[in-house]
Amino acid sequence: MAELAIERLCLRFGGLTVLDNVSFAVGQGELFALIGPNGAGKTSVLNCISGIYRGNGSVRFRGTDIAGLAAHEIAGLGVARTFQHGELFPQMSVLDNLLTGRHTRIRTNPLAEILFLPSVRRAEIAHREAVERIIDVVELERYRHATVGDLPFGLQKLVGFARALALEPSIMLLDEPSAGLNREEREDLARFILRLKHQLGMTMIWIEHDMQMIADLADRIHVLDYGRTIAEGTPDAVLTNPDVLSAYLGTVDTTAAPRQSDA
Repeated sequence: MAELAIERLCLRFGGLTVLDNVSFAVGQGELFALIGPNGAGKTSVLNCISGIYRGNGSVRFRGTDIAGLAAHEIAGLGVARTFQHGELFPQMSVLDNLLTGRHTRIRTNPLAEILFLPSVRRAEIAHREAVERIIDVVELERYRHATVGDLPFGLQKLVGFARALALEPSIMLLDEPSAGLNREEREDLARFILRLKHQLGMTMIWIEHDMQMIADLADRIHVLDYGRTIAEGTPDAVLTNPDVLSAYLGTVDTTAAPRQSDA
């Protein structure tokens, strides 16, 4: 059974069709890249999976259709996502931002928290220890108490990545995590993604515009153009596909016209 499967997903806003019968399946532990030109519908797919948008069609997570569930319910099942612009709490520290990613793991009730009962204290210690482990994984130790709004954009993107990981998800939805990063930051991000894949067996659906990263890291690629699927397969096959090249470059090779027979 696929870890996540989308079948005939459609999304429309008035007369605008954003997604048109998109289908794909992602296996457990797979790094599945979702690519396409700007406006192809990639982020809309993640928004439908995570409950931000409600489209028509089936979104099955471990065999259960989660289409129509609220975003917090889907997060509670173990589906975490990052955002293109971080969407962090700028006035809070890195540590506190990561703690907000633990919200689905909190089992204490408001009354116990007001009284700060021993069970609450134990739970808080456990949550902080979990966050510290993530800080170590993504190498943010020196920034743990820094105010997020004061950090460079690249580090803020990394904090957003770490916050999604704080959920302890079964599947990560990564929306252009490398956008705005310099070369060194991109190399660090690639290491962290590979660490999640090989050490934790994390399933990831990854929107990315850096084709070199895609070619180096992805197991399979799914390509959208104007909301429709135009290709899916291994990086070698997809990145040399004429339809994919045409979608990105806006040109089609017309030099390969058929030759007339000499007969």
